[in-house]
Amino acid sequence: MTKYRNVIAAAALLGLAALALWYVWDLLRPDTPVIDAGDPVQVALGQDIYGRECASCHGENLEGQPNWRQRNEDGRLPAPPHDETGHTWHHPDWQLMELTAKGPAALVGGDYQSDMPAYEEILTEAEIRAVLAYIKSRWPPEIRERHQDLNRRAATPPPRCAEATTWSAKV
Repeated sequence: MTKYRNVIAAAALLGLAALALWYVWDLLRPDTPVIDAGDPVQVALGQDIYGRECASCHGENLEGQPNWRQRNEDGRLPAPPHDETGHTWHHPDWQLMELTAKGPAALVGGDYQSDMPAYEEILTEAEIRAVLAYIKSRWPPEIRERHQDLNRRAATPPPRCAEATTWSAKV
């Protein structure tokens, strides 16, 4: 009986240790950008930058441009909404960082044309994270939760996108 208790206790301790290790590893991973929609300082900075850099196309209320799913006469898509009616929350954080830093053409590939510029020479990585924190802060709780689940499932960019977390903007 004592032997079985010891085995069960050892297994429980190993399980707890593994869970603690996984939790700490997840918190300390260097490839996880910190985009915190609950951080009032990051959100306020993001709101300011969004107003200057993004609102003219994506709307002051993140509503995007009309008919954003239909190509214009020039073949380009209008700016999509960043609120819950758009598809921003359908993409993990690493992809949103890369898209913002390098522009849609870099992510989509080929000769994709977009009116959205690459921001890696305009904003720092911390400023891009702040803009994304502001955008995420405006989503309803259920959308934020679904997006966080998506981030957990897609925590690491695929090899072709590994540079998404290593680019360095102006300081």
